[in-house]
Amino acid sequence: MCNRDTPRYLASPQAVDDLRQLNAAFIENYVRNDVAAHDALLHPDFLYVGASGQRVDRASYLKNWATGFDPAVIVYWDVRDELITQAGDLALVRATNKEVSLLNGREHAAMWTYTDIYQYRHGAWTCLQAQISPVAEPHWPGDETIISVYLRGVKQ
Repeated sequence: MCNRDTPRYLASPQAVDDLRQLNAAFIENYVRNDVAAHDALLHPDFLYVGASGQRVDRASYLKNWATGFDPAVIVYWDVRDELITQAGDLALVRATNKEVSLLNGREHAAMWTYTDIYQYRHGAWTCLQAQISPVAEPHWPGDETIISVYLRGVKQ
């Protein structure tokens, strides 16, 4: 059943604000390996497309989510260059993450950009698909676009 206030909400700045908060929650869930909280954000038909192009179903994705972030390995993590585009009850939430990982005693930096596709239905946004791609160093967004920073899994 459609909420009578849905068109008003979707046309309001609150819709984009809510998507920004969902993006922050998505990241927080990743850093904490919080499967239950993350599961609540996902659409029943959720699909993940990895950097290699591999499609991963919801159940496999959530299983991997439980151990995806290791603060002993990922010593720095940030979210930057966020861009949210809403078109009615669909939205694209895009941002880039910088990660510094400790591998064999050496730090290695990389950036990944992602697009999460959200659908608004039954009074809530849910993530229908997430896709991630590596970013070549010449295209790294600048530090002035940083939204949040985590050091060894702790938000600064």
